[in-house]
Amino acid sequence: MAKIHSASRDHDVALQGAILLYGSGLSAFSYATAHRIVTDGQTGRPVIGAGTPLNRRALIQAVRQVAEASLPKGEFLTPNVLSIGPDAITWWCPPGNRRVFFNCEELGDRSAVTPHPGLVFHASPAGFRVFALIEDGRPMPDSMLYEPPYFNTWDHGKICIGTAHVPKQIDAASIAGWEEAFFASAFTHPNHGGRRVDHTDGFYAFWRDMLDGKFSSFPKAVLIPTNQSLGKLIAGQF
Repeated sequence: MAKIHSASRDHDVALQGAILLYGSGLSAFSYATAHRIVTDGQTGRPVIGAGTPLNRRALIQAVRQVAEASLPKGEFLTPNVLSIGPDAITWWCPPGNRRVFFNCEELGDRSAVTPHPGLVFHASPAGFRVFALIEDGRPMPDSMLYEPPYFNTWDHGKICIGTAHVPKQIDAASIAGWEEAFFASAFTHPNHGGRRVDHTDGFYAFWRDMLDGKFSSFPKAVLIPTNQSLGKLIAGQF
């Protein structure tokens, strides 16, 4: 018996039935049968009983019930949430000062409060991503995204999680945990790929200047465009 957790209560469910799919291949189903689950008199274990043909209407109804039961429950959305999809959430972090941690040979073991640009975070089963913004306000679908000016990131905003502890859930209530996993983890290395910042002396020199407090606000001129918009990210096109 499995226990299902919901926002309002916990309740137990038990195996009630099974649907068997028939076809010429793994993705070519053409026939289905519905079966009741019965208990074996000798072992006490559940077994699949005799089946009956499953018509289209009954199949759709079964799938709909499972889909509705698995949908996330309603939750309060804070102003920083930009989009919530079936398996992804996108949110905005306004520009400001935040502490960062470094632990690498080139910069040493250092920590400082530094300025940051506006950021867009995107969490999904496919991974954790972050992008920078030029504008200071809440972004719109046509807002352009910029490469994240951080260590531990790949091209297209992909974040190397490493040993960071990220939330198991992808929902609005877990946003603080996702941000904490990014900012509280030590930046250890620039990942392979394109440039992260447009700085004459390079990536290490840029962050050395940042850690030394040479910028009162984030120097947006160093940001490198991805030529992709927030709308495309939300739509899964980037």
